Amino acid sequence: MKIAVIGATGFVGAALVNEFANRNHKVTAIARNPKAQTAENVTTAAADVYDTAAFADVLKGHDVVVSAFNPGWTNPNIYDDFIAGAKAIQLAVKDAGVNRLIVIGGAGSLFVAPGVQAVDTPDFPKEYYPGASAARDYLNIIKEEKELDWAFFSPAFEMHQGITTGRTGNYRLGLDNPVFNDEQRSILSVEDLAIVIADEAENPKHHQQRFTAAY
Repeated sequence: MKIAVIGATGFVGAALVNEFANRNHKVTAIARNPKAQTAENVTTAAADVYDTAAFADVLKGHDVVVSAFNPGWTNPNIYDDFIAGAKAIQLAVKDAGVNRLIVIGGAGSLFVAPGVQAVDTPDFPKEYYPGASAARDYLNIIKEEKELDWAFFSPAFEMHQGITTGRTGNYRLGLDNPVFNDEQRSILSVEDLAIVIADEAENPKHHQQRFTAAY
């Protein structure tokens, strides 16, 4: 397949590019300032997601678009920039004639109790609230999308650079509730997140719905 990865220089995006490339897919690694790639089946593209018309041209001809777009956790305008960028990507994918869009969102919108999302709990880190709230609100926006075959992925609560399990290939899937292990922890490495998304791209199981995964 020919797969476009948006946000290819980020923590998640770089792992996605590596996983897809290792599976011998043709990958377009898209970023505002792309980094050089050594894999022969990876090409880079510099693009501004907010320029919908130009961005659609970059996306044309791809089978799947995977968005790991994030305007930056330290961006003081992260809420507005995330919503605007995500909506622009959604429109560009449609304008490009690509039917399949997989969005990497946040874990904050997962339900930890009936009617209670993680982002609204007292212990949720305040420094991450604006970005997590934006991802939650965008999930509600994309739920209204009836034309694209989209999927929205919420990572495990513990999915960060401190998770050192590496690439195991093991994971369990869920939908709107977090997946917990026997110790009541929701954990996944970024390498295994990339496996989850690559498996979903190759063998789609989630259509116009949110899903999650953890060990």
